[in-house]
Amino acid sequence: MPGIAKSREQKRTRRHLRVRKKVSGTSERPRLVIFRSLKHITAQLVDDVSRRTLATVSSTDLETGKKTQKSLEVGKRIAARAKDAGITKVVFDRAGYKYHGRVKAVADGAREGGLEF
Repeated sequence: MPGIAKSREQKRTRRHLRVRKKVSGTSERPRLVIFRSLKHITAQLVDDVSRRTLATVSSTDLETGKKTQKSLEVGKRIAARAKDAGITKVVFDRAGYKYHGRVKAVADGAREGGLEF
């Protein structure tokens, strides 16, 4: 129905579900999924076939700094954890967020850390 207002979160969830129809992670090439809150950002490596989370990094573990700098560090740390697990290639899932700002910083940090998208 036109005219029914949807919240920003509802719109993001619909975008995320639309992307998730096409993007899926495997044990050889897991899905790197991002969650962004107002203060923090979290990155996870997920194997959708076996329904397991392989690694998680959050900006809550980091010291003070600007949010974009923390996001870059989160990307580098998730890449380091992936390398420890023997993973070099991932599928990037931006979770309905724009590929801009902090989400882009996580992707750039992961690429600097050696992950291939």
